[in-house]
Amino acid sequence: MFTISKTFTVESVTSGHPDKVCDQMSDAILDACLTGDSQSRVAIETFGGHNLLVIGGEATTNTHVDYEKVARDVYKDIGYDTRLEVITRVAEQSRDIGQGVDTGGAGDQGIMYGFATNETDSYMPDAVAKVHALTKGLEDLRNKGTLPWLRPDGKAQITIHQGKLKAALISTQHAKDVDQKTIREDLIKHLFAPILGELDGVDIFTNPTGLFEIGGFDGDTGLTGRKIMVDTYCGLAPHGGGAFSGKDATKVDRSAAYMARFVAKNLVANGFANQCLVSVAYAIGRAEPMMVEATNEKGESLAEVVQKNFDFKPQAIIERLGLRRPIFRQTAAYGHFGKAGLPWEEIVKIS
Repeated sequence: MFTISKTFTVESVTSGHPDKVCDQMSDAILDACLTGDSQSRVAIETFGGHNLLVIGGEATTNTHVDYEKVARDVYKDIGYDTRLEVITRVAEQSRDIGQGVDTGGAGDQGIMYGFATNETDSYMPDAVAKVHALTKGLEDLRNKGTLPWLRPDGKAQITIHQGKLKAALISTQHAKDVDQKTIREDLIKHLFAPILGELDGVDIFTNPTGLFEIGGFDGDTGLTGRKIMVDTYCGLAPHGGGAFSGKDATKVDRSAAYMARFVAKNLVANGFANQCLVSVAYAIGRAEPMMVEATNEKGESLAEVVQKNFDFKPQAIIERLGLRRPIFRQTAAYGHFGKAGLPWEEIVKIS
């Protein structure tokens, strides 16, 4: 069983970060497809940067979706208004892949992990919950107008040493007419202190380059699926490598990771572990997983409990978690786990 280091750092990014803009566009397109056709098979990637947006991938669906309009609406909704040239290249899913998925098999091979801990009410590591709260807090302060100099792009980091907060960092895009001293003072008052509590002895960093006026696609390129650690457990638990956004639930690198989280959370919530790691692996086109394992904080296997209570075949996951619904854009910023109301966060009774 892995153990979390005594000193570690976790990261989160805002919804206006270029990679997260692309994730949200991809998931908004997925939701649009599922809204019109719940059986849609979708694998959409977006790439953006310097006034260019490329939408590519595969979509097999019986509904019409204006991919460009959906992406532009997301861009505007996040808070950007710069001009975009949009190129769209979307084809149907490969028949070679489809013939395996049609029979209920996995849409890809791969390894997926799920993790949970009783450290917090959300069953997520406390540091992960706090770092997402910092970036979500930036967005909330901007949308409410509390700090009118805030702009959409931003990042946060916190470092923990021996169980205590050692350092906290915010890099945030800002208006031209605000100085860095004001930024630091405002963030300490309205963000760091309310979320992190007592800051005595904590190293606080704000915009360490000294300037962050240029953000989003104007300052950097973005790509779907490039923030997979931010999406999951921020490096405190393993990640199989597959990204989530833009993919329908036949792609097990998404749906099985959700199921693994669901199982891990419920093993902890039902008292089988204080900390639980679930791992699963698939072969493309096969329904039965190649392996399913779960271990507690002592390294003891909980595989028998999992086998008794949960089914990891792709269609069973889709049915149990209701993954044919257009629920995915909300996952594309501030982490896919630990959010109330998502089906893989439900607590059920198991024995």
